[in-house]
Order: sequence, then structure tokens, then C-alpha cells
Amino acid sequence: MISSSDRRKVIELIDEARENGARLAPACAILNISVRTYERWIKDGLNTTDKRPLANRKKPVNKLSDEEKTEIVKVINQPVFADLTPAQIVPKLADQGIYLASESTIYRIMREENLNSKRIPVNKRSKKTITTHIAKGPNEVWSWDITWIPGPVKGHYYKLYLILDIFSRMIVGWEIHEEELAIHAQNLIKKAVYKHGVFKKPLVLHSDNGSPMKAQNFQVLLDKLGITKSYSRPRVSNDNPFSESLFKTLKYTKDFPTKGFESLEEARRWVYKFSDLYNKEFLHSGIKFVTPYQRHYGLDQEVLKKRDDIYRQAKTKKPERWSRNTRNWSRIEQVALNPTDELKKAFEEKVRQLS
Repeated sequence: MISSSDRRKVIELIDEARENGARLAPACAILNISVRTYERWIKDGLNTTDKRPLANRKKPVNKLSDEEKTEIVKVINQPVFADLTPAQIVPKLADQGIYLASESTIYRIMREENLNSKRIPVNKRSKKTITTHIAKGPNEVWSWDITWIPGPVKGHYYKLYLILDIFSRMIVGWEIHEEELAIHAQNLIKKAVYKHGVFKKPLVLHSDNGSPMKAQNFQVLLDKLGITKSYSRPRVSNDNPFSESLFKTLKYTKDFPTKGFESLEEARRWVYKFSDLYNKEFLHSGIKFVTPYQRHYGLDQEVLKKRDDIYRQAKTKKPERWSRNTRNWSRIEQVALNPTDELKKAFEEKVRQLS
């Protein structure tokens, strides 16, 4: 935007050039303005004040009102939403029959109000392309691993054994022990198999190559239970992504005692509480922000249908705010363990067709 003083100078230069025989159009071209601009500037003599900021423009039909912005800020600052990103807030509101705005709109308002400093999601980890197993329902593919959690003194750790269903992301079994032994893994697998009724049923159990996973007695037990064994590739750290992701979620939970658990009993109480909250209340981004418990037992279909209805009603009410289709709340029908390029392309094509 050219200042008033610069405009006056331009007019003086062009007028001087014309007095010396120059034509108007070439003189304007040398100063990179159009003849029409020059004529507009001299319309009121030398009064060249920019009037564009004073123009009376029509308000966009899809613009949020001040009251709507205030309501959004009020909602996202409620204690129940204070630690959540818009990607988590939006489906929670939809479950309550409420639609305020899109994720992108809420993100924009949060930036304007400086509310997003602690809500930045972590980057997703890339996955390697290998032969995979596909789960089209619960209890078809389980992932399990062992992680160390801090004990009462530096250098002392408890061992958390945990099994996860990759289709639903639900924790189907866990135990904590002082040692990392194959016998503990055997007991955990047996309990989980009988608890979920998958004895002698098609089930893949994936893990890394740790010594408890490769112990001979453990291998024999899996054969007796009718479980298909699956292992990560040697020296590849991210071939068991579901378990690793869950362990990261667990250790980055805000009340995780980073200074260590006082006792084995305290560690077990904490993990029991975490697993219950994770299964029944945590909205998982990988399964359309439903809880693992809802997806494991088929309750997510009704939840996702309700969200889709809420969005369609919102679009019908104010169609000018929607340039495309409503958000895709379709259920994810299958999950692949370390998906191959072919599976990724097929999945992306299906998402494109649904969008």
C-alpha cells in the first residue's frame, strides 16, 4: 500500500514529465502504476488519502459472530477440555449432540487467543513396509511387549507386561513384576486367552525379539493355545508400533510418576487405573476418536452414526459454512500391522471415495 506522501510525489513526477512533452501512459508505466490509478489519485486534487480502509464491505455470510467465538473459547477452556486438542474436543462435543465449529476454525480461534501452546500434537512416527497381518475385528491380532517403569530408587525398574488388540486398541491383559521372565509372559498370555474366549481360535500374537518372547517354553505354550506367532524384524525398532505407541501414551500421561513408584503395589494400582481410563474414556485418534472399549465391543458404530447425523444437521442449518462434504465419520473396518504399500494405497483410495 503506497503512502499519501509517496502518492503526491508520484503525481508531481508525472505532471512534470507531461509538461516536458511526455505522454501519460508511458510516464505511469515507468512508475509502475496504471493510468486509471493516476486519474483516481488526482480526482480530488492532491487529496490522495487511501480510502480503502473506510470502505463499507459486506460481512461474509460464514463469519462467526462475536457471541459464537466467545462460546467456543468458553467451552475449550472448561476443565474437561483444557488438556485436549480440537481433534479430541470436536468428537466429544458431537457425542453430546453439540456442534460449535470445525477443527480448523477452533484451531484458528485458539491461535488468536494464544490457547494452543500446550495442545500441540506429537509427530506421527513413520512405519516400515513389510509383510503384515490384517485385523478385521477384535481378538484377531494382538500386539504385546514389555516396558520398564521407574521404581523407588534410581536404577531400579519394574517390568510392565502388556497385551493390546490392534483392531480396537484395547488393553486385553497386563501384569507388573520385578523381573523379566518367560514364565510371567506365559501366565499373562494364558489369562488373556481364556478371559477373551479365544482358545484354539484364529489369533496372531506379534512381539519383538526379546528373550521372554523367544523362550522355548513360551513357544510351546503358543502352539498349545493355537496362536500364530509373529515377530519384528531383527534390529528394526519400529516393527511393533502399536505397543510402542501405547507405552509412550502411558509414560506421557500427566500424572505418571516420573520420579518412580514407591512400591510394586503402587505401580500395579496406577496401571490398573490407567488401563481402565484408557479402555473406557480415551478417544483414540487411530479409530475415529472412539474409546477402545466401544470399538472392541461394537458400540462405536452407533457413536459414529450419531456424529455423522450431528454434522449433517449442522450443514443443513448453515450450508454457507461448508465448502465440501461433512467430516468423514465412517468406521475403519480393518487395521494392518505395519501395512504394505499396496494396503496403504487401497486404504487411501477407499478414503478418497468416501470423502
